[in-house]
Amino acid sequence: MRTTTLLLLALAGLPHHTLLAADATPGQIGQVLTHPLFAEPYVCSEHADGELTHLGDDLGQDCMIATFGEDNAGSFPRLYRTDGAKNEDWFGWNRPVQSPCDCEVVAIHVNPLTNQPGRPDPSRASSVILKAADGTMFAVAHLQAMIVTKGARVRAGDPIGQVGNNGYARAPHVHIGAWRGKEALQIRWNQREMQVH
Repeated sequence: MRTTTLLLLALAGLPHHTLLAADATPGQIGQVLTHPLFAEPYVCSEHADGELTHLGDDLGQDCMIATFGEDNAGSFPRLYRTDGAKNEDWFGWNRPVQSPCDCEVVAIHVNPLTNQPGRPDPSRASSVILKAADGTMFAVAHLQAMIVTKGARVRAGDPIGQVGNNGYARAPHVHIGAWRGKEALQIRWNQREMQVH
């Protein structure tokens, strides 16, 4: 029960952007196929259409590295060791985050504050904004130790930073959102690119 409660709380951390998503219209939701964020197993919680109103948030996902435990003794997937009270307890903490696309880095925001699990901060999350050649934009947030710079070009799967816990986040995770123009896009993962060790 405690793991489920912490997961739900952790997945509530969201970046805030200034562009509003287009009004929800009947019909099909646009999608974008992206490279996995991590080279290890992970789980994501999706935001429903219209649940959040800002581009980069609407239809976004909050993703956390999950493992079967360090002993791999047939347990259920877990998000953290011990009680999860410290960032270092979380399996995703400081793990590399991969670019979801062949993109240009168009903006970076660094939040120097680090949250403790269960204590979100109302400040804006550290984030990288990426732009693909077709105009698709990606926001990747709650990062730390970013290794890209504005104007740099990255390929899908290139490291862009590490999993952090900043902004309105309750635990180490990464938020990703995508949009084109004023249309929020639903993210789909290219599982052929997943390279689980």
